[in-house]
This record gives sequence, C-alpha cells and structure tokens, in this order.
Amino acid sequence: MLPFLIVLHILISIALIGLVLIQRGRGADIGAAFGSGASQTVFGARGSASVLTRATGVLAALFFVSSLALAYFYSQKTERRSVTEMTAPVSGDEAPTGPADLPSLPDETSSSSEETLDQGGQQ
Repeated sequence: MLPFLIVLHILISIALIGLVLIQRGRGADIGAAFGSGASQTVFGARGSASVLTRATGVLAALFFVSSLALAYFYSQKTERRSVTEMTAPVSGDEAPTGPADLPSLPDETSSSSEETLDQGGQQ
C-alpha cells in the first residue's frame, strides 16, 4: 500500500506542477487591455473558472490528502523502542571481562609523579 501511495503522490505532484506552469497569470490580460482593445476589464470579474483552474484545485486537494495518508502510514510503520533496545548485542568474545583487559601504565610514570608531588609539597 505504501509504495502505491508514494507513486501516486509523485504523479499528483508532477501533474500539479505542470498545470500551474501552463496557466496564465492574472496580470497577463493587463497588457492586452491597454493596446489591443480587449473586451475584458483590467481587474474585473474573471467569470467562471476555467477547466485548468478547476483541475488545479482538484489536484491540490488530492495532493493534500495523499500527504496526510503518507504521514499516517509512516507513523504507523515505525516501531517505538528505547535507546537500550537499539544497541547491538555484544558477543561473548568481544565483551570486556574486567580490569585485566585494560592497558596498564608503566611503574616509572606513577612513581615519578608521586615524587614530584612530594617535592612540591616540601618547598
């Protein structure tokens, strides 16, 4: 159902874009009114809506409905899980066993830092 809705939504959007680009703007008749003796008024009533205008309205309504349907189906599809369930389980070979796996520091570094602290405290 979801792939069908996605294809339908894409087709509706392409048709809607095409219909909007085909139509003339409202101000397209202004130039004709001032020089070619057009019978329509410049900003007067447009009369009944043309077929393209009605088709654009129908496609806009279908686009809105398909957008809502896609949002609904995508929200139903997702599973809600906690963050701890999303982590991948660690196998027994990779799991840390304890402090033995941690790298140890050389003894010289730890003893020299203790000596430095002792000398600084005596001065």
